[in-house]
Amino acid sequence: MDSLINAAGRALAAGDPLGALKRVGLRDDAPALALRGIAMAQLGDFAKAKALLKDAVRAFSPKEAVARARCVVAEAEIALVSRDLGWPEKALRSARATLAAHGDRLNAAYAGSLEARRLILIGRLDEAERLLSDFDPAPLPPVARVAHELAAAGIAVRRLRTKAARSAFGRASLAAYEANIPALKAEVEAASLVLNTPVGRLIARGTEKDLLLEEVETLLTSGALIIDACRNVVREADEVVSLATRPVLFALARTLAEAWPADASREMLLRRAFRARHADESHRARLRVEMGRLRAELAGLAEINATAAGFALTPLNAAEVVVLTPPVEDEHGAVLAFLTDGEAWSSSALAIALGASARTVQRALEELSTQNKVQPVGRGRARRWMMPPVTGFPTVLLLPGPLPTD
Repeated sequence: MDSLINAAGRALAAGDPLGALKRVGLRDDAPALALRGIAMAQLGDFAKAKALLKDAVRAFSPKEAVARARCVVAEAEIALVSRDLGWPEKALRSARATLAAHGDRLNAAYAGSLEARRLILIGRLDEAERLLSDFDPAPLPPVARVAHELAAAGIAVRRLRTKAARSAFGRASLAAYEANIPALKAEVEAASLVLNTPVGRLIARGTEKDLLLEEVETLLTSGALIIDACRNVVREADEVVSLATRPVLFALARTLAEAWPADASREMLLRRAFRARHADESHRARLRVEMGRLRAELAGLAEINATAAGFALTPLNAAEVVVLTPPVEDEHGAVLAFLTDGEAWSSSALAIALGASARTVQRALEELSTQNKVQPVGRGRARRWMMPPVTGFPTVLLLPGPLPTD
């Protein structure tokens, strides 16, 4: 490599894309195209960056497998940052294998971190954890260590392992300061805010309280009977009853839990579960049927007894009954939870992350747009959706991935 290419590479490693472009901005050879692509990505022009990296891959000869693989890794990073979850993960996996086979351990580890962060976004935490366990981050340079630790922190946050998440964010912060790249420091600081932001709300005995991540973790191991409105499940310690596909039963369970230790009136139950303003005998008959179904679902956790006014929930083992909800409840809360990361998402990427149909996500985005909660950027295939960060909005409990007791 000539001196200009080396100097441009050092500038990019130090977070100085303009310095790199001053050296190779007018060159069209393969290494220069690759460096120009990375520089444009650092400047935020992802479309131009992707085009330059594709040109670089074509310009490198077939014998330059390592250089081609590095360009693929750079493309994958751009896809991750721009939330293009449809980008072919097989290409990244192949590039990682090529780099490892040729002894480029640094870039192979970085590629693994990128793959893990993509898996985290779509809720495949076990796969991400296995991938990270193959690499020891200690010998890596600071930038690669930051990527590795952020991925580890992301897994710990999703699994509600607060101590492990705090440790990973701490290591990422130290590595970012060692790298001395302002953008990297800002990324770590923004990601670590989740530890000090309310991610849940506790409803118990008629009172409400916001919960931090650590407090949610403690609640889940407290032995209380928890009606979890983030996952639509009823849980006590390690026993979990999912009502995710039974919205009427979950609404009844939540109403009973919010009234505990008192009973919930039939009128309240009918209004919350069936949205019945004026109940008649058919509604009351259906309520009795659904209560019977709920009794069967919760047989190992609680009893449901009829009272003069309505029904009462009685836990079999737990001393407390509580309801756990997101800090802000919204019909399309899961979509908003993704958008609070500050990145611009396409509707197709949100559909992949949520495991929903593209049309369902598009309808949700259009409805949220009319409420001024999200805004589109761009047109046609390039359209993305984003929102300003909302203080206190859930970014963890509504995202895909199992909780510790699931």
